[in-house]
Amino acid sequence: MFGAGGGTSSYEELRETADLIVLWGSNAREAHPIFFHHLLKAVHRGAKLYVVDPRRTSSAQWADLWLGLDVGTDIPLSNAIAREVIHSGYVNEEFVARATTGYEAYRESVEPWTLEEAERVTGVPAAAIKELAHAWGAAKFPQLCWTLGITEHHNAVDNVFALINLALLVGGVGRNGAGLQPLRGQNNVQGGGDMGAIPNKLPGFQDVEDAELRAKFEAAWNVPLPPKHGLHLSGMFEAIEHGDLSALYVIGENPAQSEADQTRALKLLTSLDCLIVQDIFRTKTAELADVVLPASASWAEAEGTVTSSERRVQRVRKALDPPGEARDDIEIVYELGRHLGVDLGSPRAEEVWDELRSLSPMHAGMSYERLEQLGGIQWPCWDEQHPGEPFLHGRLWEDVVEDPAPFMVVEHSPPVDELDADFPLRLTTGRRLESFNTGVQTGGFSSPLHRGGEALRVSPEDGARYGLRDGGRALITSRRGVVEAPVAFDRMLRPGLAFMNLHFPDVVETNVLTIDATDPKSGTAEFKATAIRVEAIA
Repeated sequence: MFGAGGGTSSYEELRETADLIVLWGSNAREAHPIFFHHLLKAVHRGAKLYVVDPRRTSSAQWADLWLGLDVGTDIPLSNAIAREVIHSGYVNEEFVARATTGYEAYRESVEPWTLEEAERVTGVPAAAIKELAHAWGAAKFPQLCWTLGITEHHNAVDNVFALINLALLVGGVGRNGAGLQPLRGQNNVQGGGDMGAIPNKLPGFQDVEDAELRAKFEAAWNVPLPPKHGLHLSGMFEAIEHGDLSALYVIGENPAQSEADQTRALKLLTSLDCLIVQDIFRTKTAELADVVLPASASWAEAEGTVTSSERRVQRVRKALDPPGEARDDIEIVYELGRHLGVDLGSPRAEEVWDELRSLSPMHAGMSYERLEQLGGIQWPCWDEQHPGEPFLHGRLWEDVVEDPAPFMVVEHSPPVDELDADFPLRLTTGRRLESFNTGVQTGGFSSPLHRGGEALRVSPEDGARYGLRDGGRALITSRRGVVEAPVAFDRMLRPGLAFMNLHFPDVVETNVLTIDATDPKSGTAEFKATAIRVEAIA
C-alpha cells in the first residue's frame, strides 16, 4: 500500500501523543508485552483503547470497549466502520483527494455493510460498531495496531488492506502521532524482512525483479542473481509436494511442529533428499535432518543488530562464546561458502553491516558508531547526518503527492474450514505470556509463570453442552487429525469458540488440527480458523 513494510510510527508517538488506540487481532499484553507497556502508559495518560478480538483477552480487559467478533469476519467489520465514518461526515476529504486513489470504488464497496448487516455477520452489536466508528472518525491521533489475529488467515493480505483503508479515510498515517503498527512477534522479525529474507525483495525492500536494482547487488556480490522472485514458506512445501524442491536448509525454524497441518508437513520434510538444520537446540526438525549445524544464541553469543516493530535498528553485543562445537551463524554460512568454492570474505558482523549499508539506501547512515551513540536509529536513515525517521510517509501531506496511497476494495471471504454438524466448534490458536512458539526456547525452563502444559480452552456453556469437565480430558477432532488434551473452562471465551496454544507440541500436537489453507499473496496459513468437534474422555 505504501511501498515499505514497516510500522509507520514510533512507540514514543503511541505513548505520548495518540488519543485513540485500536488493537485489532492482537493480544499484545501477552504476545508483545514490551510494546504493551508503552500502550499502557498511553492509556494511563488518557488515550482511549478499543480491542477487536474473538476472545476477551487480557489486553481487552484494559479496553474502553471490547468488540468480540466471530473469527474470520474482520473485513465486514472494517467495511461497516468505514461506511459509518463516511456517512457521519468524518472523512478527511482534503487528504483523500490529494493523497489517495480509488476512493469512489471503495466507498461504493462498503455501502452494503450497514451496522445491522455487520452485526448479523460479525456477531458484534451494531451499537458497538457505531461507537468505534465515531471514536475513530473523531480522533486527532489514531493508532491502529494488529498482528497474527489479522494475518494468520487465508485472506491475510486483504485483512491488512481493510485496516489500512480505515487510516486513509481519516488521514491517520504520515504524520506525528497517527499511524499503523503491524506488531512483530519476535525481536528481529522486522530486521529479517529488511535484510531481504522475503522471496521478492533484496535488502532494503528493493525489488528482485528490477534489473537496475538487481545489477547493484550482482556487482557487489560478483554473481548473477535470478531475475524472478523465489518461494515463501508455504510455496516451498507445495514445491516439495510437487517434486520441484528436494533440498532444504532450515536456520532457526522448527517447521516440523510450527506448520499448519502438521501431519502433511512431517510427510513432506521426510521426503526430502537433503535436509540441513542450523539451530541452537535439537528441535523436532533437527531430528529429521541429514546434517545438523549447532549455532549460536544470537542474543548473547554473537555481534550484530536487531530491528524492532518501530523500525529501530539496535546493536546486539556478544557476551559469551558459543558452547562446545556451536559456532556463530555467520561463521557457519561463510565456512559453508568456502566448502562450496566461494570466498565470501570476512564474517565480521560490522563489515557485513557496512556492506549492507552500501547497498540499502534506507540503512546508509547507520554506522555501528552512530547506533551506539544514539541507542538505535529508525529507518530510513539516508546518511550519517540523518537522525532517522520517527514516522513514515510524510510525503502524503505534501502539497503535491507524486506517489499516492491506494484504497483497496476487499470482499468478505469466510474461513475455509466451515462449521457444520460434524465440526460445530471454531478453534483459534495463539500465544501466551510465559511461552514462545513451539516451546523450543521456553519449554525446558521451570518458572512460577508456567501454568502447566497445553489445554483446550472452552466456555463453561460449551463445556456443559459437550459433556466436558473442567480439568478433565477431551478428544479433539478436525478434518485433518485427532489429538487428546486436558480441558480448561475459560469465561473469556464466548460459546462456539475454543482456544489452544502451540507451545507444548510434545504434549499436544495442536497443529495436527490446523488447516494449511494459505493466503495467495503472502502464503500465510489459516491458523486462526479451524473447525473441530470435541468428545469427553472418561
